[in-house]
Amino acid sequence: MSIAIDPRVAAFIDSQHGLLIDGRSQPALSGAQMPVFNPATGEELTRVAAGADADIDLAVAAARRAFEGPWAAQRPADRERLLLKLADLLEAHGEELAQLETLNNGQSIHLARALEVGAAAEFTRYMAGWATKIEGKSLDLSIAAVPGARYRAYTVPEPVGVVGAIVPWNFPLLMAIWKIVPALACGCTVVLKPADETPLTALRLGQLCLDAGIAPGVVNVVTGSGAQAGAALAAHKGIDKLAFTGSTQIGKVIGHAAVDNMTRFSLELGGKSPVIVLDDCDPQAAAAGAAGAIFFNQGQVCTAGSRLYIQRAIFDQVLERLSAIAGSLSIGPGLDEQAQVNPLISAKQQKRVLDMIGQGVADGARVLCGGVAYGEQGFYVRPTVLADVHAGMQVVREEIFGPVVVATPFDDIDEVVALANDNQYGLGASIWSNDLAKVMDLIPRIKAGTVWVNTHNMLDPSMPFGGYKQSGIGREMGHAAIEAYTENKSVCIAF
Repeated sequence: MSIAIDPRVAAFIDSQHGLLIDGRSQPALSGAQMPVFNPATGEELTRVAAGADADIDLAVAAARRAFEGPWAAQRPADRERLLLKLADLLEAHGEELAQLETLNNGQSIHLARALEVGAAAEFTRYMAGWATKIEGKSLDLSIAAVPGARYRAYTVPEPVGVVGAIVPWNFPLLMAIWKIVPALACGCTVVLKPADETPLTALRLGQLCLDAGIAPGVVNVVTGSGAQAGAALAAHKGIDKLAFTGSTQIGKVIGHAAVDNMTRFSLELGGKSPVIVLDDCDPQAAAAGAAGAIFFNQGQVCTAGSRLYIQRAIFDQVLERLSAIAGSLSIGPGLDEQAQVNPLISAKQQKRVLDMIGQGVADGARVLCGGVAYGEQGFYVRPTVLADVHAGMQVVREEIFGPVVVATPFDDIDEVVALANDNQYGLGASIWSNDLAKVMDLIPRIKAGTVWVNTHNMLDPSMPFGGYKQSGIGREMGHAAIEAYTENKSVCIAF
């Protein structure tokens, strides 16, 4: 049964949605708007301003004024208090934000409450604490150029400046928080470009930043298409740092634009994460873990466990149980608290996932479960398990970003290491085993930014997150996030 819509959500959806620039909501200079859809029905939910180059110019200029004004010089303790106030507001408006996200993104209301709001608030509090703990180092030098001269030196981390943040549609609010909060803790200002499909919680977040007392111009939100607003932000000469989360294909474009201007950048990109199941596992527990790794948020997760490698002795048992789990999951809109699988983000993404499954079948894959769309409206795909695959298939090599897992048996550790690493991505991986010695031998051999053991997709604000190979450049969360938004200045004093 679907939950009742919060009146605040209905009022927000029915309101006018302008760009948030310098603390004010304003239409795009062109007057253009773009539709926002409900993935559960395919119907238009509302419309937002469609910003472009000129709007990005205004937003960057506002962020520059705010940065060169009192914001960066503000006491770290004051920035910390403002961010803690923002965390309080995220929780106070938690149900409103969760429902808004579910309507716009399609994800489960349970997931929206726990991650988009709950984890976002926890991350904000964690990063707020860093504002008062950013420190340099004192260096005792041994320069011998001038006999008898003495030198001392120290380093000073300084805010990088104006940050251009571009975030994806799979966890819109949480990804925005991941970019905005560490930037603000360091004393930077931000221009945020949310995904074309999911701009609503970004706009509401911008309002909450103002309500928390964060000065106008410190956080600006420009909605619009990636081809216009996103490209303009990535190429803007007034941006000091670009932070992007999204596909590897677009990440490469962002990286090229950044290098052209020598703009600092960090990229959190795609994945094709292996799930490695050793034969000492209980088959039922391994199947449940594998199901959670891939069907969580409909597989629309950069670390989704989409490649499943099972040791041959338990391959059939795990696969049989996994297929049974996949076939039993209830499907429905995110506002239905009983639904376990929800719609994909768009008709375009639904078609891409179904096309990838079709190509896999054409290449020889066998469908054990799912493989088709669900329902007459909305963008659903049934949870899908594919067997009889090999490493050269498109469904094995490319990120699908849907509820699709490909299963392969293996015989020994050397074989599974080669299979797991035979991919352009290296974002995440998981190992399922009760043999600690085997696990500890495997961990350093897996080329991935995060390796989980007997769990998958678990993140914490203190744990750096990012990828090897084409899964990105740089790390988010933990102290790594502070390093991403600061420049290190060296000071050398002769005396």
